Amino acid sequence: MTAPVIGVLALQGDVREHLAALAAVGAQARPVRRPAELDAVDGLVIPGGESTTISKMVELFELREPIDKRIAAGMPVYGSCAGMIMLAAEVLDGRPDQRGFDGIAMTVRRNAFGRQVDSFEAPVEINGIDGGPLHAVFIRAPWVERVGPDVEVLGTVTEGPAAGRIVAVRQNNLLATSFHPELTHDRRLHAYFVNLVRHAR
Repeated sequence: MTAPVIGVLALQGDVREHLAALAAVGAQARPVRRPAELDAVDGLVIPGGESTTISKMVELFELREPIDKRIAAGMPVYGSCAGMIMLAAEVLDGRPDQRGFDGIAMTVRRNAFGRQVDSFEAPVEINGIDGGPLHAVFIRAPWVERVGPDVEVLGTVTEGPAAGRIVAVRQNNLLATSFHPELTHDRRLHAYFVNLVRHAR
């Protein structure tokens, strides 16, 4: 079976790191900036970065409608940090003009863990990923306040003041985390997403 082609939305954020992580677990990884490039991928990663900037750039590069259509048609998408915000049905503390893709029935609080100085690292167990907790890097991260009945909670913070907060979810072919797995050497979450894309094909 040929390797799945997975795009990384290359408008802003940790694009190179996601491309490297996806390639390391057997995907054909390529940047996506145009609708024609989106047409050529089996799945998409929306990286961490600044969600308001990504929202504006999506409009500028005429990608909103094509991505909405692909999500509606079942294309797997993984969003990390700002990508989680972009996939949420509702965003608290976002800008009024900020528009996401309304893919996952969840309410996300933007910058919930605080500003850049409040960035931290913590172990997070992820349902469906063996081998112990992931070492999760949180940078001005959101968290999930509420989920709909079709959303599976995959991981929560297990220790510290944010213990119990939801930081990883899945709804059908859509996956989102508050943290940045691309900033560590642990590739298990990217491998999980590549398998999701393989099954969807």
